[in-house]
Amino acid sequence: MATNLAIDPKLIIEAQKIGGFKTKKDTVNTALLEFIQRHKQLEIVKLFGSVEYDSKFNYKKGRTRK
Repeated sequence: MATNLAIDPKLIIEAQKIGGFKTKKDTVNTALLEFIQRHKQLEIVKLFGSVEYDSKFNYKKGRTRK
């Protein structure tokens, strides 16, 4: 999808250098992907400590030996 955006050229140039990208498109796509992944990770972190577990559950029992 073609999109026109007014992005600070200094930011694009710095991101290209740091990431080693050849194109602005690759730079922006990677930045967006990393942004999305980071925010999804933050949502998962919010779940820490909220999952109840059975301390008597034998997790080793379900393992198979080869």
